[in-house]
Amino acid sequence: VRLQVQNVEKPLYRGTFHCFQSIIKQESAFGLYKGIGSPMMGLTFINALVFGVQGNTLRALGKDTPLNQFLAGSAAGAIQCIICCPMELAKTRMQLQGTGEYKLKTKNYKNSLDCLIKIYRKEGLRGINRGMVSTFIRETPSFGFYFLTYDCMTRYLGCEAEDSYVIPKLLFSGGMSGIVSWLSTYPVDVIKSRLQADGVGGVTQYNGILDCVRKSYHEEGWRVFTRGLTSTLLRAFPVNAATFATVTVFLMYMRSEDNLRECEPGPVIQQPSSL
Repeated sequence: VRLQVQNVEKPLYRGTFHCFQSIIKQESAFGLYKGIGSPMMGLTFINALVFGVQGNTLRALGKDTPLNQFLAGSAAGAIQCIICCPMELAKTRMQLQGTGEYKLKTKNYKNSLDCLIKIYRKEGLRGINRGMVSTFIRETPSFGFYFLTYDCMTRYLGCEAEDSYVIPKLLFSGGMSGIVSWLSTYPVDVIKSRLQADGVGGVTQYNGILDCVRKSYHEEGWRVFTRGLTSTLLRAFPVNAATFATVTVFLMYMRSEDNLRECEPGPVIQQPSSL
């Protein structure tokens, strides 16, 4: 977030690793965890919603095809925006609070919940949902590619429950799915972050998505739309590897239990998709 929204005329950070070093030096290691409250509150609900909607949508569509995987993932991505947008708004505001300060001189927000409450009191529901349109534009195709990539990867690698290498295969498939999903819509994420951070210093710069795109490109060129990509991808692989592997192993276990209850002979019958 800091790399995405920093002032191009007076940049605080030269890149991902310089940003990492500067935060530790100026704000201590705790500075790296600013804004962690809202993801901890929201991600459990988001993942439950995403995998639930994706699975039910795929069943409603009937056939387990790559296109239906994309459509089911897109539906899940669209619906979870109602939680994702306020969560990321609070995270963005908390991460920008006290930039470069070891001890905060002015603390506008005590925590993520306090941040959302104060934004609501000042700006109402519109303020809480700032960046909703850009979040929707980012998340809908992103989750489509997310589930499509995972489905294609697990099919290609042959992730069967009996395979002794199933866990590494699932981890790799999940990690690559996260990378592909972020690459597919990352420029939109930059715009979303800028819109949600807009007005933090008291001055509003942008009048909507198109105005933000135009001004960002005019002032900083096309590279602005890849700012912060390295740190995002470094995070995306392990996070999504763990997420997909955990969900898939759990589903494999539950399916095997169901088959045992039904006393079906032979090995566990896998679904066409790993999910």
